[in-house]
Amino acid sequence: MVRRDRLRRMREWWVQVGLLAVPLLAAYLHIPPPQLSPALHSWKSSGKFFTYKGLRIFYQDSVGVVGSPEIVVLLHGFPTSSYDWYKIWEGLTLRFHRVIALDFLGFGFSDKPRPHHYSIFEQASIVEALLRHLGLQNRRINLLSHDYGDTVAQELLYRYKQNRSGRLTIKSLCLSNGGIFPETHRPLLLQKLLKDGGVLSPILTRLMNFFVFSRGLTPVFGPYTRPSESELWDMWAGIRNNDGNLVIDSLLQYINQRKKFRRRWVGALASVTIPIHFIYGPLDPVNPYPEFLELYRVNWGKQWKSLQKR
Repeated sequence: MVRRDRLRRMREWWVQVGLLAVPLLAAYLHIPPPQLSPALHSWKSSGKFFTYKGLRIFYQDSVGVVGSPEIVVLLHGFPTSSYDWYKIWEGLTLRFHRVIALDFLGFGFSDKPRPHHYSIFEQASIVEALLRHLGLQNRRINLLSHDYGDTVAQELLYRYKQNRSGRLTIKSLCLSNGGIFPETHRPLLLQKLLKDGGVLSPILTRLMNFFVFSRGLTPVFGPYTRPSESELWDMWAGIRNNDGNLVIDSLLQYINQRKKFRRRWVGALASVTIPIHFIYGPLDPVNPYPEFLELYRVNWGKQWKSLQKR
């Protein structure tokens, strides 16, 4: 009798907890996205949109040095946006005639359709479409990329090497801290859960908040270059714009795509005739030192020896 009474009280307690949790969870899931800071609002206001297959893509296009033929296109990383480049934007305009950056589909101020099969191939096609939109399809382009953008750049390089008509003509390529080798790429725990979580992924994306985001992202920066809390809020505001947190698991499929198309994208870097520059921060926990650099030396050491024998 005592045991039954205890079980009844426990059931009543859990029912009360459930009744309290449901409205709290509902309120949490409907928390509005953070307001844009003045700097981020200014970035959006100074940009433009173009349409790719019915989807709005945000981009920035600044005219810099007069008389220079040089054009640079900036490809941002995951999970942020073109706003990543704002600190060096003015410096780039002093070097290049045109400085162009876009928010990839699913990122920043661009559309974030769901459900949608996000792919590196589509992002590369969007870059090509933007340059056609700007009338630059026949110009030689310098590419500066980071992280996720590195893989998009590798796909653009592959297309360029295939001499496919209408493709981007690349003058130079600069890759920075991207997982160009899937075998040395070490995704964060949350990234692993989201990309392979199955039914768990939609739950995690809805429960994600600024605290989880900032705690997960901060360690990928060096100890002296970590963003301030206001900068992290700007990044989070870009993600939350248009409910972007709900497509993060779909965007993260790029990690699986890197493995599947390794030969295509790593192979694109072999036997190139254009200048390629790597910027690599050795404290990067996602592409850890020294595995990444050692594999790079092995791959391109073999390539250099084979070129010498020809």
